[in-house]
Amino acid sequence: MRIVCLGDLLLDVIVRLDEPLSPGADAVAASRAGAGGQAANVAAWAAVLGAEARFIGKRAADAAGRLVDEQIRSYGVELVGPVVGGRNGVVISLVGPDGDRTMASDRGVAPDLAPDELDPAWLGDADVLHLSGYSLMRTPIDEAALAATAFAREAGARISVDLSAWTRIRDFGPRAFRERLERLTPDLVFANEAEWEIVGAAYALARTAVVKRGARGIKVFGEEEAELPIVPGEVIDSTGAGDALAAGFLVGGAQLALETAARCVAKLGAMP
Repeated sequence: MRIVCLGDLLLDVIVRLDEPLSPGADAVAASRAGAGGQAANVAAWAAVLGAEARFIGKRAADAAGRLVDEQIRSYGVELVGPVVGGRNGVVISLVGPDGDRTMASDRGVAPDLAPDELDPAWLGDADVLHLSGYSLMRTPIDEAALAATAFAREAGARISVDLSAWTRIRDFGPRAFRERLERLTPDLVFANEAEWEIVGAAYALARTAVVKRGARGIKVFGEEEAELPIVPGEVIDSTGAGDALAAGFLVGGAQLALETAARCVAKLGAMP
């Protein structure tokens, strides 16, 4: 199976707090810096799970861009797309003692990926094209996502979309975002409960929808319906758990999805 992912390749800086932050204080924490970004995380987990994975995205030639380039390749992901001047994106994730996280994102040059920068050959052998919902809410990467979808459809690939942060959908406009999804006609959508609600039941947009419910597991709607609990285990950091789950589902279905998410939350960071 070849899974092609399009979106952002960012530098993830994860800070796990051992105590609450206080103004003017110095809190004890553990930290990790490395490659990240929703679609990039899916590509890395898919490769580790045995799929052939390719990531399409625009990245910068600065120090952050070189670091994430090297790391995502180390997982066995084929990396394609333009390398340009400017600033690579960086995401700061603050993780509380309970494993919940809050993010601050700077996408850098990633949203500047344009349709004419795509090579149709990158999609010509795809079994699945997985898109980050973030790629549908900025221009010109939104048009690049639509162009990539057309190339992938010509190759007979399925289209998968993760709806991404409900706050970004709210700011973009739920109706406008849903219209973008309708243009894509995805075969599969992933959403957490807040994202599911804000777009008005996403299963109507795809043959299959996977709703991520945190500690309550997942619900699968569509051609086959199921409700499955999480795989129990230690929770260190929830960053990237949904991306790991999406990769597992694309590679091997619901049970592998839950097992992969459990692997992700048991360590610091979003990638394998």
